[in-house]
Amino acid sequence: MEQQKERLVLMAEDELAQYSTEARKIEKLRRKIGLAIPPAQQQEIRAALEAEMPQDPIRKLIETNRQLVALPFLGITGLGLLLGISMFQPLDLLATFFGGIATFSIQKLGWQLQAKRLVLKTLADIEDRTQNPDAYES
Repeated sequence: MEQQKERLVLMAEDELAQYSTEARKIEKLRRKIGLAIPPAQQQEIRAALEAEMPQDPIRKLIETNRQLVALPFLGITGLGLLLGISMFQPLDLLATFFGGIATFSIQKLGWQLQAKRLVLKTLADIEDRTQNPDAYES
């Protein structure tokens, strides 16, 4: 089950990389999940993902506004690079290094959290469609 959960998150990350609406992303993921994973395992994966989702306000902020949170660290990276090169200060180059690592880590965490949220929304949509099929017939 863990492997399937990771595979779903990777599929969601692929969908996040494409420029489209969230509804379109959910629709595309719904098809893939419906074909690949039986409904019982979908519920297990949904429960596991809900348990993993952040409860603290900082990780929730990273999930919703990862670029906003990473921006100050990106500024530290640029300033450290600028001052380190112009004034020959090796300590400023360390600020560049650590600021870059922090920026990358925040962006990666936010991306993964957004992908997990997209999988959760897709699984909820699948469950809603199976419970209320008449509402979605066109």
